[in-house]
Amino acid sequence: MAVATSRKSVLERVGVHGFGGRKQRRYSNSRYGVHEEDGCMEMVQIGAERTKNVLILMSDTGGGHRASAEAIRDAFQLQFGDQYRIIVKDVWKEYTGWPLNKMESQYKFMVKHVQLWKVAFHGTSPRWIHGLYLAALAAYYAKEVEAGLMEYKPDIIISVHPLMQHIPLIVLKWQRLQEKVIFVTVITDLNTCHRTWFHPRVNRCYCPSNEVARRAVLDGLMESKTRVFGLPVRPSFCQAVFSKPDLRVELQMDPELPAVLLMGGGEGMGPVEETAKALGKTLFDEEVGKPIGQLIVICGRNEALASTLESLEWKIPIKIRGYENEMEKWMDACDCIITKAGPGTIAEALIRGLPIILNDFIPGQEKGNVPYVVDNGAGVFTQNANETGRIVAEWFSTKTDELQRMSQNALKLAKPNAVFDIVKDINDLVRQRRPVFNDPYMSSPPSFAGLI
Repeated sequence: MAVATSRKSVLERVGVHGFGGRKQRRYSNSRYGVHEEDGCMEMVQIGAERTKNVLILMSDTGGGHRASAEAIRDAFQLQFGDQYRIIVKDVWKEYTGWPLNKMESQYKFMVKHVQLWKVAFHGTSPRWIHGLYLAALAAYYAKEVEAGLMEYKPDIIISVHPLMQHIPLIVLKWQRLQEKVIFVTVITDLNTCHRTWFHPRVNRCYCPSNEVARRAVLDGLMESKTRVFGLPVRPSFCQAVFSKPDLRVELQMDPELPAVLLMGGGEGMGPVEETAKALGKTLFDEEVGKPIGQLIVICGRNEALASTLESLEWKIPIKIRGYENEMEKWMDACDCIITKAGPGTIAEALIRGLPIILNDFIPGQEKGNVPYVVDNGAGVFTQNANETGRIVAEWFSTKTDELQRMSQNALKLAKPNAVFDIVKDINDLVRQRRPVFNDPYMSSPPSFAGLI
């Protein structure tokens, strides 16, 4: 019987179920290995590279974790095509119970009552506290997490969330796969971050800044395991090159007036309304009766905020937008940005060379982002809406040199290739490891001693 002419056609005919399996019998001809498992035949081209599974663990506790996960996914696809199959999953939500499956709603509640979040962040920082907490969750949910992980049979696990190191690493040790499955952490906080990000048994810890790398080493990671590449930002954002005049025509903005971009994150949080009203006053020159700037407000999913702003009368050109998928265009069309100290927005603004006015931050992980921007001369911090309006008005009139200097500092601080550096380094790790698809999975009860 003739042998199939391509690996893909063979796999499509017999059906491939990834790697793994309890018992396998192997038969081979000169070109293909034929595996029989549970009555299902699988043929794999001998010597050919198998598509490797990458499982990215994230949670929607803040928009930055999903954004980083999707940036890594897109970079893998751009750099390596079908060599990798990327799966982005919230395993906690899909496979476990309370409290892990409710982290998203719990986080949103606490950041709305910010003092609760501050207590939770700092109260769980000591290792003995979060170690006991995670050990208890591991004892209760390890089997469920194992089911979630093993469903996707990962060659590589990437955590982009501080609570997704410990239990998955326990599962890998339980399955005796810790030497075969690559596990890396991509930290999505720019400066200050929770200590649960750091686990000594990861293969790599990708840090967005030298300060985070220093914290990782102080917390027990070997320096050789850390890499400082920057925060992963969507490849489409990093690679896009736009002409500001053309963008302003496309986005129906005033082609001549300088523009400020006001954001409140995906949920439209923070003092957006007050700041917009202040800008509406300071960006209009009463003496000549003309605006000196224009305003773009991104309200995210906050429809009530958008409706309120649209109901007001404005003397300056203004655009009020909801949730935007092409923020790179709005950033490129503007001259500065006002935002809370979210790491993703800061990283994107730096890449675009936008001077930043930080007007709020979440205690704990975002607090350190303020000096990261201010001390590097890429922006300023103020929580006073009127002060924000005055600064922007001066940048657009009497202090244009300061605006230009901050723009140059922002570009110096930017790391636009971070996401590509991360996936290339992971690929290098893969090339050093033998494949795991023929290794059986264990089914013995776990031992938690010394695992946290």
